[in-house]
Amino acid sequence: MKVAIYARVSTERQAERGTIGSQLAALRDQVNTAGHELISEFIDDGQSGARLDRPGLDALRDAAEAGLFDAVWCLSPDRLARIYAYQVLILDELARFGVEVHFTDAPDFATGDPQATLLTQVQGVIAEYEKAKIAERYRRGKLFRARAGEITTWKTAYGYRRVARSAATGPAHLEIYEPEAAIVRRIFADRAAGTTVREICRSLNADRVPSPTGKATWAHSTLSRLLRNEAYVGRVYFNRTESVPDRRPARRTRQVPRDRADWIPIDCPRIVTDDVFEAAGRVAVDNTQWSPRRAEPGQWLLKGLVKCGVCGVGTNCHKMRGRNGTWHRYYYCRNHDPLRAGGQERRCPERNIRADALDEFVFDQIKRALLQPDLLLAGEHSVAVTAPVPDDQLLAAELARLDRKLDAADTEKRRLVDLYQAGLIEMADLQRRAADVAARHRELQAKRTSLADQHAALVRGNQVHRRVHDFAERIRGVIDQLDAVQKQQLLRLLIEEVRVTGWHVEIRLRIALDQPPPPDPQEPNRSPHPNEPSSLPRRLSSEDGLRSAGDDDVAVVEESVEHADGGGVFGEEPAPGFERPVGSDAEGAPFVGGGDEPEEQLGAGVV
Repeated sequence: MKVAIYARVSTERQAERGTIGSQLAALRDQVNTAGHELISEFIDDGQSGARLDRPGLDALRDAAEAGLFDAVWCLSPDRLARIYAYQVLILDELARFGVEVHFTDAPDFATGDPQATLLTQVQGVIAEYEKAKIAERYRRGKLFRARAGEITTWKTAYGYRRVARSAATGPAHLEIYEPEAAIVRRIFADRAAGTTVREICRSLNADRVPSPTGKATWAHSTLSRLLRNEAYVGRVYFNRTESVPDRRPARRTRQVPRDRADWIPIDCPRIVTDDVFEAAGRVAVDNTQWSPRRAEPGQWLLKGLVKCGVCGVGTNCHKMRGRNGTWHRYYYCRNHDPLRAGGQERRCPERNIRADALDEFVFDQIKRALLQPDLLLAGEHSVAVTAPVPDDQLLAAELARLDRKLDAADTEKRRLVDLYQAGLIEMADLQRRAADVAARHRELQAKRTSLADQHAALVRGNQVHRRVHDFAERIRGVIDQLDAVQKQQLLRLLIEEVRVTGWHVEIRLRIALDQPPPPDPQEPNRSPHPNEPSSLPRRLSSEDGLRSAGDDDVAVVEESVEHADGGGVFGEEPAPGFERPVGSDAEGAPFVGGGDEPEEQLGAGVV
């Protein structure tokens, strides 16, 4: 009889240990004992019995269909499959092809004995149960070792090597592989300096640096994942994903992310510092927020900084053209679009904001603050009025005096112990006097800690004063020569956000400014919202035309410029009717008209 044999092991480690060889030896002996002719051997090294798509099993089934052998020998039913349903499927298929199945460690299934069939089926169910138990024990064991701080996975980040668990080295851990770690530091340094990911890829490829997979070229996605990997700052996470059933017919499971609270952090050696890692991450955020795509150079200096004071949302940039062909640039609240606002009743009531007027007004205010650095230090000055700043030399002398007192208290404690050991004082006296010394020591230590904090704050304050004055001194000579791009960079450096509510402009800086001056009694009060009734004519904010106010000409949206607020969404078509008419320069009105019907829509988008 022509026969074939089939052997399988579940993991590569079992294959390396030679367990597949022991199966083959037992099967060959059984075939020789029975006097059969061995035609072929089908082997699956490191293949799970929970899957049917195994190379050796597929070859066995194809050969059985072709009639190349009459019987197949296998060690046990669980070698064919770990799932009972798969066992039944394979056995039925081989029976249809006229191929007998024999097991060396189980009753002869080919005889058709009901007891043998029952025992084989029971073994299949037990094998499936055993597989589930093995998987559960394996999962719990990995969780336990991960919580104990051990690296449980063999796949490591670029720049590291895994040291296996052993008696000499202890639990499995990561160690830095310096040739690759130098490349990682180079990548993070270039990215923190503002170099684009594609440019870094081109540089690595030009220097013939192999990728993490050994390829000659670095891919953009590979570098992006590397820059987000927290292993380089000493944090490796386990239990980040879980397997769920996959609805796709070709796959059984898929990996989905878990909540971050379920992640298990594991310490590892860091390659870069937290500051460099965060700086590299900020570059990506800044590129998203300040992306120059579809933006005209030198226009919209406050792009990404302006927020609607009524809605609290960011603004988009667009330019509009009146019937006379004059172009105007505006910041408009994104809630002008009823779809974005969530309904017509939630649509923003504010008018569009003239970009040129607001840009000029805000830059003038920043220029005044920079040319008068004392304004930037108003916060520190106000604190100094209520709490005088101590002298640096006095703080240092007081710290030295407290250090001497602390040393004296430690010496007194040691002397008390010596007196007790010499038998000169009793235990009760030792405990009483030691308690007094300890209390005095704690009090002195608390005073020293407080003074040390004051000294550090004073040093930081002095540094801030010097840095602000030095910055103002450097900027004073060049601020009038800055071009539009440099002005935009300066505003992004100093401004947190600009909120515009009606005619009022609120500039929030990264350095505290003094309170605004009291209102001029000669200045008439203005309504904070143009839509509110007022007996005064519509005015401009200060002397700048910030809001749309006219009713004369009709304008259309010509182009929507990407507003970089980190959302990264673009290409949405606004709802009809959100465009605002633009006033004509010919009539001397430096603000937008109030009509509702656009003449022509040339292109619009929300970014």
